[in-house]
Amino acid sequence: YTSQQTLFRFMLASQGDPFATAAAEDSAPTHSDFIHLRIQARTGRKSITTVQGLNPQIDFNKLLKAFRKLFNCNGTVITDPELGQVIQLQGDHRTDIAQFLVQEQLATRDKIKLHGG
Repeated sequence: YTSQQTLFRFMLASQGDPFATAAAEDSAPTHSDFIHLRIQARTGRKSITTVQGLNPQIDFNKLLKAFRKLFNCNGTVITDPELGQVIQLQGDHRTDIAQFLVQEQLATRDKIKLHGG
């Protein structure tokens, strides 16, 4: 290495990780974030609706049970290290879930984001 490259490496090492504070701020979703309703295409006409960003104090299994009964579909709760708990439902139920969350006062309409076609 040249002396300039060595000095540059030393400066970077002494500053620490410049992305450490950004990573700490973005680490865990909070209940004040938006609720994201997404659709993921599977094979053919099949699809999966995912719900993420709900308040972690909500009982996800009870909510899943209500969704399954109301929308006549199957689903599961997935625990993701980055996203927290995510509900997956078979089929496209984005508008129905958004309407349910507003009716049950679990979220306001402006905090719900619908993604996908």
